[in-house]
Amino acid sequence: MHDVEVIEDAHAAAAALDPVRARLLTELAVPASAAGLAARLGLARQKVNYHLKALEAHGLVQLAEERRHGGLTERVLRASAASYVVSPAAVSASAADPDAAADHLSASYLVALAGRLVREVGALARRAGASGARLPTMTIDTRIGFRSAADRAAFADDLTAAVLDLAARYHHDDGRPHRLVVAAHPLPEEESS
Repeated sequence: MHDVEVIEDAHAAAAALDPVRARLLTELAVPASAAGLAARLGLARQKVNYHLKALEAHGLVQLAEERRHGGLTERVLRASAASYVVSPAAVSASAADPDAAADHLSASYLVALAGRLVREVGALARRAGASGARLPTMTIDTRIGFRSAADRAAFADDLTAAVLDLAARYHHDDGRPHRLVVAAHPLPEEESS
């Protein structure tokens, strides 16, 4: 089971976003059979089977094991990932392009950039997983409280200078290209405390 799976297919996204199927995906963090899920969720086994087949057709659930009970075989399934992220590519072929945004300080630019990040890293992770390779990534995630807009602007200037200095020091034209994204946004109110 993957930690996170990026869904790029529109039909798979629709399957994962259906309320009953989304609930089944949550429940299948622990492998279960259709009968077990039906009892747990209070749904008819046939209805659960119908939804599980749709999820399995899109690779969102997979066979964990088969159990024999007399002449019957019980299929035990599990979710393919602990959580899912829907790529903007699944929603629209014309996903927001950060290169088309004129204002690099706008929220729309940041959202387009985040969408590109999900698309690119999702595709790279899928390729790496298929070949058994490890995807080299690095992430820095922290919180910082600015007392004023002037402090935030000064921080942005210092951070830009530091990143440009590091990029100049470590960049080689013949090296494998990597994308570096640095972003900042206010925390939503519910996360600020």
